[in-house]
Amino acid sequence: MVETRSDAEAKRKVWDMIKDIEVAMMVTQDDQGHFRGRPMRAVNREFDGVLWFFASAGSPVSGEAASDGRVLLAYADPRSQNYVAVSGSAEVVKDAALQKQLWSEPLRVWFPGGPEDPKVSLIRVECEGAEYWDSPSSTLVHAYGYLKAVTTGKPPHPGANDKVDFSKKAG
Repeated sequence: MVETRSDAEAKRKVWDMIKDIEVAMMVTQDDQGHFRGRPMRAVNREFDGVLWFFASAGSPVSGEAASDGRVLLAYADPRSQNYVAVSGSAEVVKDAALQKQLWSEPLRVWFPGGPEDPKVSLIRVECEGAEYWDSPSSTLVHAYGYLKAVTTGKPPHPGANDKVDFSKKAG
């Protein structure tokens, strides 16, 4: 059974697992109730339960975040066997100072006008919950798992799988 945790260590673990994953799939819901996913890159330098993303003002993702703020962020790092799903509330933010603070030059590929361009906005995602799968990643561990499954008919221990509640204060 998956445990739900709200301690500071669990919240830190979520950040440790996602901070180096360059792209997440941000899933929103459009006005017809269809789920839409698109690749997005968080621009956080630190984490306090909020994730920040640059977006074009007036884009579908900005519109969907503004009209129905529920989002799901899906992170995957197959090399390390780390997988994280983050659910939260999104809002569109126009804040020139914060945009400049969070800006990094590689973003210019998608936002040629830079952080001060009026067509640029931020999407702020307040994390409400997360679930992670932290599996062993070595070839030897996978080989052992395969051997155990073949010889015993039972899967190996898959690693850690916990839920994290960001709405509760860490205890």
